[in-house]
Amino acid sequence: MNITDLRCAVIGRHPIVRVVTDEGLYGLGEVEYTKPYLKPWVLHFREALIGEDPTDVERVMLKIRQRGSFKPYGAAVSAIEHALWDIAGKAAGVPAYKLLGGKVRDKVRVYNGSIRQKRTGDRPEDYAADVKWMMEQPQNFFMIKQGISFHSNMKDTIEGFHYGVTQKKAGYHGAMDQGVISERGFNHMLDCVIAMKEVLGDKVSLALDCGPGWMLPDAIKFARAVEKYNLMWLEDMLTGDYVPWVNPQAYRELTTSTSTPIHTGEQIYLRHNFKELIETQAVRIIGPDPADVGGIAELKWVAEHAHMHSILMAPHGTANGLLGLGALINVCATLPANYIAFEYPSASDPWWEDLVIGLPSQIVKDSMVDLLEAPGLGLDIDAEAARKYLGEEDAGFFD
Repeated sequence: MNITDLRCAVIGRHPIVRVVTDEGLYGLGEVEYTKPYLKPWVLHFREALIGEDPTDVERVMLKIRQRGSFKPYGAAVSAIEHALWDIAGKAAGVPAYKLLGGKVRDKVRVYNGSIRQKRTGDRPEDYAADVKWMMEQPQNFFMIKQGISFHSNMKDTIEGFHYGVTQKKAGYHGAMDQGVISERGFNHMLDCVIAMKEVLGDKVSLALDCGPGWMLPDAIKFARAVEKYNLMWLEDMLTGDYVPWVNPQAYRELTTSTSTPIHTGEQIYLRHNFKELIETQAVRIIGPDPADVGGIAELKWVAEHAHMHSILMAPHGTANGLLGLGALINVCATLPANYIAFEYPSASDPWWEDLVIGLPSQIVKDSMVDLLEAPGLGLDIDAEAARKYLGEEDAGFFD
């Protein structure tokens, strides 16, 4: 079997990758909806892939893996890798998780980072009402993640929140504000945590997505201040999102200063860039995204290495879309005992649920997702239903 074409179309807001073969099989991969501009970067790899056997996934990846980078530019390589596993599973007639070593769990635990409504504000009572609404959703999530500090609007809406420069109309998803947090801002964040925990109690766990942008002294002080609230983790305080470096030394100082678990990793590309973070035990939890780290095999390698160093695993995934959900389910079914849960990616637009084939009517039940048993990544797109979302330049995407 040989690859005859690599195609990419932006459907809605997601670049969708389609790898086509001479035997009629094809594979699909999906890029986060925050990166519609990556279509040309995906197509940049077309000539390198044509003629290769897609079922030799690692051999193909050796040609392109070194040409990715930290978020967002690892996404093109990652989505191609997903499409290759999709083909490999279809060719073998088995779900992709069988080719990754087989499942160790029959259902996969997820947490809520994507099913949310627009919050009424950034006051403690707004945060309390928001988590109450999320608690009442039918998925019955065991854990909720909320954005605070530099990963929320409070950096703009709370007067005098911090002493750094605030970007206005930066023009980029993930543009980073940074600076020393004021006493007023610090106390406001604590009040929001208290308000949320009063609602959630010990029935639903709470994690906080914090940045990046914190200075290390503020991060240490806050992590210690929230210890009594037993948070699942504090995420991306120092680096994260689109920050193209790791800074394990500072993370290790933060981690060893507190009993509150520290989490990072969604922006990191390749296992090599997790090496020092893991081997120095600089964090308690890592959260690579299979749509950014280099693919699902790459994520598994990272998870296995973390497991040997007693570091927990909670993959990122909130914007990965429904095809991205298929990739997450398959790889997380195979992960070792350090796995906690992955961040559930809901459809970026309601009509996606009419396009994607292979999903159950209720995807999440009591915070668990069933494995997808169809070959490959287990999901497909209804070509006829999707054509109306294609631009003229992508008219042949499904041919």
